Amino acid sequence: MPTIHLIDGEKGGVGKSLVARTMIQYCLDKNIAMTAVETDRSNPDVSGIYKGLCQLALFSEDDRQANKADRIFELAVEKPVIVNLAAQAHRAVKDWIEKNNLLEIAPEYKVKFRKWFVCNGGYDSVNLFTQSLNSYDSRMHHVLVRNWGVCDEWTQVEEDDTLKKLIKKQRFDVMNFPKLAYKEGYIINQKRLRFDEARLYKQFGIIGKQRVVNFLKESYKGFDQYWSK
Repeated sequence: MPTIHLIDGEKGGVGKSLVARTMIQYCLDKNIAMTAVETDRSNPDVSGIYKGLCQLALFSEDDRQANKADRIFELAVEKPVIVNLAAQAHRAVKDWIEKNNLLEIAPEYKVKFRKWFVCNGGYDSVNLFTQSLNSYDSRMHHVLVRNWGVCDEWTQVEEDDTLKKLIKKQRFDVMNFPKLAYKEGYIINQKRLRFDEARLYKQFGIIGKQRVVNFLKESYKGFDQYWSK
């Protein structure tokens, strides 16, 4: 069933665009037909790196521009859509979904929604995830993406009483998103490399290229678990 994959995190700097770029590469490597959509106008690095693959859309609380996100649902009728959300887009996205009754009409068009919420392990990030989860209740499948590239200690999150209660109710799943080595990650961003280009980038050397390959393999394990759930 075609799915609208919302890459969220609400905060800036949690790694949303990296997860989105990795998911796009996952689809390319797995020969999964999809459409990528960039909605971050202030830092459109996903569309800047995966040029020609990304369409542009806009989430806005301004009713005069509310229809600029409609293409996302239209595209999803045909094949999965990966949407890179801008920071602080929750309210505009929720308004778009609710005003158009998208969760109610989605089954009619055989479309599903899945939110991949990228978390940096901080209290604010976890709290924003909880807010998103409560906003949609069980109507939208959530995956908490624990970004090990920005946080290597998740005990405080695992011990959060609110999350423990919610996960017991099976209201969300958890994915570990691996750390991309700093050197390779820096150069990938500096040179604006796609991941298929980074795997072959000579300046990385044999070991550096292997680190990129290993990062992708670990990321794909998580996507494999929940892509079609």
